[in-house]
Amino acid sequence: MDGVFADMEGELLRQATLLFGEPMTRRPEEDTQPAPPAADREAAAPADSDPTPQESAEDAPDNVPPVIKTSMTARQQRRLWRHVESIDNFWQTLVELEPGAIERLAALALERRWEIIFLTKRPETVGHTAQVQTQRWLESKGFPLPSVFVVQGSRGRIAAALALDIVVDDRPENCLDVVVDSKARAILVWRNDERLVPVGARRLGIGVVKTVGESLDLITQIDTASQKDPGLMARMKRLLGLKEHANA
Repeated sequence: MDGVFADMEGELLRQATLLFGEPMTRRPEEDTQPAPPAADREAAAPADSDPTPQESAEDAPDNVPPVIKTSMTARQQRRLWRHVESIDNFWQTLVELEPGAIERLAALALERRWEIIFLTKRPETVGHTAQVQTQRWLESKGFPLPSVFVVQGSRGRIAAALALDIVVDDRPENCLDVVVDSKARAILVWRNDERLVPVGARRLGIGVVKTVGESLDLITQIDTASQKDPGLMARMKRLLGLKEHANA
C-alpha cells in the first residue's frame, strides 16, 4: 500500500515538521546522500527529544514501517508514531501517489478477472481499524470491495501462504523476501534514481519499474501472453528480467 499507492512518506514528513521543525526533514537533493552519523543527528535534535544512550541504540518499533526521508533519531520516530496513532482515521487522509492508478487497477481486475489483495504493515490509530481505514481509502479512490490484509513478517512467506502469483512492492528487501521464500514473482516500484537500484535486483529475478502504471502495463502483458501462448509468456518474462520457476 504505502510507497506503492499511498503517499505515507509525504504525510509523515509533514507531521514530523509540525512536531520537530523543518530541520527534521531532508531536502530533496539529500535523498541520495548517505545518512549523517547518529552522533550528528543527536546533536541536531531538540533538547526535549535527546534520547538516552540506550534509546539511541534502539531501532524504530517493529510493528511500524520505517520513515525513510527524515533525519530523526529512534526516539523521535517513536514520538512521531505516537502522534500519528492519536490522529483520527489517519490512514484515510493520505494522498494517492499516482492519481488514477487505483481506479485503473480496479478496471483491469474486473476485466481480466484478477484477484487483488492489498498488503500493509500499518499500525492502528484512533478511529477505525487500520484495515477498515485502508478499505475505505481504496474505495474512495475507485476500487470497490477491496481485500486488505494488515500483516507482519516476511512478505515472501505471506506470498507463499496466499499462493500469490505477483507481488508489487516499493522496498527491495520485501521483493527479495518474495523471490527467496515463495514462488511468486516480485516487481519493485523504484521511483528513485535508476542508478541506485540495489545491485543484483534484476539478477535475482526482480522486475524493476518506475511507476505503478508501468507495473500494471507489465502485468497486463504477462497475462495476455499467458492466455495466448505459454511459451511466449516464458520468453517475455526472460526479456523483462522476471524470474523463471521450475513449475511455472
